[in-house]
Amino acid sequence: MGIATSIICAIHCALLPAVAATLPVFGIDIIHNAIFEWSMIVLAFFVGVYSLYHGFIKHHRNYIPVYIFAAGFIFLVLKQFFKPYEYLFLAIAVLLIIAAHYYNYQLCHKSKCASPHHTH
Repeated sequence: MGIATSIICAIHCALLPAVAATLPVFGIDIIHNAIFEWSMIVLAFFVGVYSLYHGFIKHHRNYIPVYIFAAGFIFLVLKQFFKPYEYLFLAIAVLLIIAAHYYNYQLCHKSKCASPHHTH
């Protein structure tokens, strides 16, 4: 779920300029809409925390995915305050957050109790 949300976020950020350019025709303006941007950041935070918490508690007890996610999340927030570096910080944030979810996923599936449906 965390990887999917991160990928959706990346697609949102890549496609938003093209889609947003057509929205004013329909009376909709979300370009640099602070409420929308912060809502996406909050969504990414809660999905990430839920996913990593579940993996940590139920499967692996490894802090590394949490540290990677925290670093990515810091860049995600920083992009809101340092507009000249917005896209650089966004790229770093997306890569780190996806890496955290992927590493968490790997650790969960390496654990002996990865899933009741998982066969070894």
